[in-house]
Amino acid sequence: MNTDMKDNVVVITGASKGIGAELARQLAAKGAMLALAARDREALERVAAECVALGARVEVVVTDVAKEEDCRRLMERTVAAFGRIDTLVNNAGATMWARFEDIEDMSILARIMQVNYMGAVHCTHCALPHLKASRGRLVGIASLTALVGVPTRSGYAASKHAMRGFFDSLRIELAGSGVTVTMVYPGFVSTGIRENATGPDGRPIAVSPVKEGEVMGVEECARLTLEAIAARRRELVMTLRGRLGQFLKVVAPGLVDRIARRAIETGR
Repeated sequence: MNTDMKDNVVVITGASKGIGAELARQLAAKGAMLALAARDREALERVAAECVALGARVEVVVTDVAKEEDCRRLMERTVAAFGRIDTLVNNAGATMWARFEDIEDMSILARIMQVNYMGAVHCTHCALPHLKASRGRLVGIASLTALVGVPTRSGYAASKHAMRGFFDSLRIELAGSGVTVTMVYPGFVSTGIRENATGPDGRPIAVSPVKEGEVMGVEECARLTLEAIAARRRELVMTLRGRLGQFLKVVAPGLVDRIARRAIETGR
């Protein structure tokens, strides 16, 4: 199995910060060719400059994955720039931090589903013919909330559960096509994304409720993710707590609920 990502044409959504940006930098160092997508052009350009400094060819495409036409343009621009698509990393995401009963504007949940789930669906649909032609890699960056319910994250967990179901089903459909599907389930990662999480009033919470210095660093998360992508692994459950939770959910589901509640209460 070829695990060398050199000259691999990789599309990364949500590439302006966090896991997406760090994946871009690590892939650039390995000689990949990158199409970087996010809504923030200025932040994207900064990441792109870092990747170019590492020797990569980079195409920047301002993209809102909630818009199907943006996803289509992203893939068209990638093919125009590089001639093909070898890997699609569906990483763009929106999150929340609010008890369901406290949410004042239910459109918050619709937006999260549109970005996290339908964004991955749109990008995958537009990229799939190119991935089949290259016998490429299809990647979904989910969360441990795709595996268990988590308080204050109801809409986010729902979107990641949907993402998991979609890609697990698609993997079966693609059997024999040469396209592999890798699902990645990180736990808390120090990315800065939680400062932009939506609170019950629909505005960013501004201050992260997670002890950022006590959770996995973004560099390690990206390194583990890249290893799984390169090896075409079926899935990566990134933490021991996550792997233990999968087992306990079968034999002691109530205990998993208590663990999830404590993780949110302690912020780690």
